[in-house]
Amino acid sequence: MGHFIADIFQNGRITEIQTRDFNKLRKKLEFFLKDHIVTIIYPVAGVKWIIWIDPDTGETTKRRKSTKRGTVWEIFHELYKIKPLLRHNNLRLSILMLELEEYRYLNGWSHDRKRGSSRYDRKPLDIISRINVNCLEDYSLLIPEALDREFTSGDFKAASGLSLSSSQRALNVLYSVGAVERKGKRGRSILYERTIEENRVIKI
Repeated sequence: MGHFIADIFQNGRITEIQTRDFNKLRKKLEFFLKDHIVTIIYPVAGVKWIIWIDPDTGETTKRRKSTKRGTVWEIFHELYKIKPLLRHNNLRLSILMLELEEYRYLNGWSHDRKRGSSRYDRKPLDIISRINVNCLEDYSLLIPEALDREFTSGDFKAASGLSLSSSQRALNVLYSVGAVERKGKRGRSILYERTIEENRVIKI
């Protein structure tokens, strides 16, 4: 397909699996989207089990659940990088919340060798949930359920767990695809309003 290679090409449709660096997809997407429906699959570690590997002996520890949980809203950091393409009729998103095992080497700089360690591999165990964005209206699925119809970036921060700057970036994306409108200000903050009254977000 030109000089680009698709991750999956089946029945005239293209699937790209991407965990980060969406900016590297831009030129490929611009080419593929002209003639094909393209789905970007974005996996998120909703539940993660950590297994440590001693690099000297190869011995592994029992797996322990990580206290860190990924969220669907992490994708906004990547969507911002391809924002001009998000309104294309042929673009689809599929966000997969996964349970997975992560294998890491005990080769870090801290006394327990965990901080600064390097990852060896990840093994998906189960799909917890999936959010599909097949049209512009579906971007409303990415608005946190806890938010009122009108809200600020500070409200979005509290509901999503993102930083304030990441929340502002998320709202920039949602505004660009028409999922929210700007309705003036609340104090010094921009006030946003959902463009779809019904709250369609899926619980994660």
